[in-house]
Amino acid sequence: MNHHQLKDEELIRMHLSTEESNYFGVLYNRYVTKVYRRCLSLTKDTTKAEDFTHDIFLRVHGNLSNFREQATFSTWLYSISYNYCMDQLRTANRISLIEIGLDYDRAATDNTDKELLEIQFQRLSLILQSISPDETEMLRLKYEDGLDIRAIAERFALKESAVKMRLKRTRDKVRRLYGQQYMPLS
Repeated sequence: MNHHQLKDEELIRMHLSTEESNYFGVLYNRYVTKVYRRCLSLTKDTTKAEDFTHDIFLRVHGNLSNFREQATFSTWLYSISYNYCMDQLRTANRISLIEIGLDYDRAATDNTDKELLEIQFQRLSLILQSISPDETEMLRLKYEDGLDIRAIAERFALKESAVKMRLKRTRDKVRRLYGQQYMPLS
């Protein structure tokens, strides 16, 4: 029987029992465009959608043995795709507003504060998309992953003083762009 005529679940069973990549390749070809479109609709960014699609299929490939056929493969795949994209977008928004120095001195205790905070996260996400990938990566490593200056310097092959200066300039740039684009929320 031609691999392309097999059902998704049959392809998964064959892949797991033989470890032949062509079975997974058929699944990939069947769904890559749909996963990419879903990622694109969530990210509105072709590069991120491509990266996320690649990461999702790596994750799916590594977790095929966890597929229990309680739902269809496509439902399982789309669920992983959606959750992965949303996690990535939330992570991008999580670069600490406090560390970057945006107006964030009130705790989000009632709905109004939570709505304001959500708006600030969305706005910050847009600002972060406008700076260079290296600048964003450096901020993430410092404020999200908690890496120290030395570790960041090693990763970028820079001196520690250069990393400190770049972080300061990037924080200042984000503050400036945020201030230029958005009136203070209150």
